[in-house]
Amino acid sequence: MSTLQRTARRRIIFHIDMNSFYASVEMAFNPDLKGKPVAIAGNPEERKGIIVTSSYEARAKGVRTTMTVWQAKKLCPELIILKPNFQRYRAASSEIFRMLSEITPLVQPVSIDEGYLDVTDVESLGTPVEIAQNLQNRILNELDLPCSIGIAPNKFLAKMGSDLKKPLGITIIRKRELSKTLWPLPIDKMYGVGEKTAEKLKAIKIHTIKDLAEADVYELRQLLGINGERLINRANGIDNREVDPDAIFDFKSIGNSQTLPYDTTSHQEIYQLLDKLSEKVISRMKRKEVVGKSVQIMIRYHDRKTVTRSRKLDTYIDEKSELLPIATELFEHHWNEEPIRLLGVTAQHLEDKRNVGEQLDLFTYEEAVKKEKLEQTVKELADKFGVGTFKTLPSKQDNDSNKFTTSFQKDFLDDFKK
Repeated sequence: MSTLQRTARRRIIFHIDMNSFYASVEMAFNPDLKGKPVAIAGNPEERKGIIVTSSYEARAKGVRTTMTVWQAKKLCPELIILKPNFQRYRAASSEIFRMLSEITPLVQPVSIDEGYLDVTDVESLGTPVEIAQNLQNRILNELDLPCSIGIAPNKFLAKMGSDLKKPLGITIIRKRELSKTLWPLPIDKMYGVGEKTAEKLKAIKIHTIKDLAEADVYELRQLLGINGERLINRANGIDNREVDPDAIFDFKSIGNSQTLPYDTTSHQEIYQLLDKLSEKVISRMKRKEVVGKSVQIMIRYHDRKTVTRSRKLDTYIDEKSELLPIATELFEHHWNEEPIRLLGVTAQHLEDKRNVGEQLDLFTYEEAVKKEKLEQTVKELADKFGVGTFKTLPSKQDNDSNKFTTSFQKDFLDDFKK
């Protein structure tokens, strides 16, 4: 079917959202956890460790993401807290997206536990609701993992639909029914409206999605720039974005950030974290085979004030020995000595390594050749002894299972693209 024909037809878009994904994977691996309040935390032993996600039983007790372990335990003394097992979650995610791709090639992963499907042209598999029910049941029966599915004519409405019924919900949102399904919702329940944006909107008496849908475009552009007009369009059910399987290849930066178990001014702890974050960034850059020409750091203080600073480079870099000194110098120049809650390191202005030529002189040629041979050997070993498919949830703890950084939501895309 041509693009013109597809555009003329009403699209049918699914948004798949796994329910309490990390906790659900742990319950699938250990059924004894089912029905109990479970939470995943980066440092379960630390009172100030941060809750990453929690089961619905834990949420019913008030446990929430980003809450500290001691706060969660105070609300729910019987809470079972586990370290994240990245290998296990990545394997489960790979199986889920494999199932999605068996329905249609038009699958766009968004994060480790959510993605879009365009099922406009798969009538042979049944009605949209039948396809959604079969998919939901398959993921539940084969992987023991619950998900919610939103069905709509575009990505925004499908995303809103998947959020309305959890766990194991299937929700249809039609444009002609927005006044009943979408508009009555509070403005801070709208996808794309963060806490700060919600505060700005409420300040001009926009409290519901209906208020936003009926707002003055000029006033919103003055307040929020181009995003103001975009939000008005979304509130009116307008979203022309395609489900793009190639979107996972579109990236301009690779970064890692981590919340500290407690606010700190310790130089040793800070420099150790900068070292670890730089190593993670470089590892991901090598997997993607890219080089960067800009470095950015992010510092979030104890009072949640956040600053970002970056530096453009004269040459491309792809080594920790190149990235870390720049990140460290940026940090030292811009840190105001106040306690730090979070640090981030990002490589920006990325280019495919194959597209970036390097002029090697006589003195660097031999070193570069040795480096390439070493990297090739490491790659061959990784290919030979890599992680297997998700037939049963693996029991061996991943080496990084006690380390949680915010980039993991995107890391899985490296595997999905292979």
